[in-house]
Amino acid sequence: MTERLESDDQPTPRPVPSPGSVPKPGVPKPGAPAAPAAPAQASPGPAPTPAAVPPPTTPGNPAAASPAPSAPALASPESVARARAFGRVTEDGHVYVVVDGEEVLCGQFPDATEDEALGYFARKFDDVEAQVALLEQRVAAAAPSADMLSTVEHLAEQVGQRKMLGDVKALESRLEALRPAIRELEAAERAAHEAQRAQNVAAREAIVAEAEQIAAQDPQRTQWKQSSARMAELFDQWKTHQKSGIRLGRAAEDALWKRFRTARTTFDRHRRAFFSQLDADNAEAKKAKEALIAEAEALSGSTDWGATAAEYRRLMDRWKESKRASKKDDDALWARFRAAQDTFFAARKADNDRIDEEFEGNLAVKEQLLAEAKALLPITDLKAAKRTLGDILDRWEQAGKVPRAHMRRVEAELRTVEDAVRQAEDEKWQRSNPETKARSNSMLTQLESKIEDQEAALARAQATGDTKRAGKLEGELATSRQWLETLRRSAADLR
Repeated sequence: MTERLESDDQPTPRPVPSPGSVPKPGVPKPGAPAAPAAPAQASPGPAPTPAAVPPPTTPGNPAAASPAPSAPALASPESVARARAFGRVTEDGHVYVVVDGEEVLCGQFPDATEDEALGYFARKFDDVEAQVALLEQRVAAAAPSADMLSTVEHLAEQVGQRKMLGDVKALESRLEALRPAIRELEAAERAAHEAQRAQNVAAREAIVAEAEQIAAQDPQRTQWKQSSARMAELFDQWKTHQKSGIRLGRAAEDALWKRFRTARTTFDRHRRAFFSQLDADNAEAKKAKEALIAEAEALSGSTDWGATAAEYRRLMDRWKESKRASKKDDDALWARFRAAQDTFFAARKADNDRIDEEFEGNLAVKEQLLAEAKALLPITDLKAAKRTLGDILDRWEQAGKVPRAHMRRVEAELRTVEDAVRQAEDEKWQRSNPETKARSNSMLTQLESKIEDQEAALARAQATGDTKRAGKLEGELATSRQWLETLRRSAADLR
């Protein structure tokens, strides 16, 4: 006897995965509905034949049987036991599920036991329920929601076909409960995405703003080495954000890139212009300083010590006023200029040293004359001091020059003695001045007359008993008498 398996539903064939794409056992591929659990060991059932006998049409549920699978997957005894509460099997193998109190045909499993028929359609329910449970876990874990709603729709469609045996309504309720949860998850993902996008926009804005700030610097005051290094770092940051950061949208990203590119272009243009001008300035400065070096080298052999030294001072002033070349060139040019000066001044020093040796004897003579001049101090006899100093000055001139290192010292010491004699002479003249004497005598007369008046006033105050006025007049009289004594001493000196 030929045994047949008939059903209104035919399992969807599973594609054979390509090499390298087979997922690990027990690990669902991200974004894909979970695969049903491996079926329990099914009892040997009748082998289905390719031809399927269509089940009888029932009122309200016409169905045509489709070819059954070649190897039916049956449920475990536990699943079969649970399925009995939600359906039944007819004698000819038709399986019905009860939904809202009504029986709906699932399909037909002829020539099989009741448990085999129930198990086949219970297994389909178990598969869908397992996918729903996995989807619930993904939602609870806040997994990426990209395919969740489509998975719910796909599973709801399978449940809606009623080709399975189990608590269909509970399964539909669980699927419906997933929809708002998934929408909330999608909203949270959108919010997180927007927050991250705003953060990335702010980071890009900061990169662009700093690049624009660097590009806006005054080229004459820019630290080019540091600024160039920083601009390169900003470009690396930009590339990192572009490669690994969230997309900002074409319009926003293009606008920011245009600003960043403009800042970099402006910075590079300023840098090239600055260094081009710097090269021109260096060349000009180098040329000007080489001309000064030529003049300095031409003077290095001169023996006109005074005039040449003055000319070297003027050359030095012109050197300081000229522009600087590059550090390397400027150092080399200065070495040449200094070498020319050193040649001249070394020759002048050698000549001065020779002359100083010749003047050492003159220095000894003038040291002796200084000792004689200092012996005149302090001045007690002006006439004798003037006579002696005149003789010293005559011998001073005859002694000749002294070494340059001692010239200022000996001249200053002699001038001290000359100043002392001149001051003594001025003081003597002041004492003998007739005009000064007359002025001193007039003051004496006036002060003596004032003292007489003060003495008379004091006597009257004492006679009247005015002690307060008498005390005041005594103080004034004492002061006037002191002035009188001072004037009398001064007048005596003038005589």
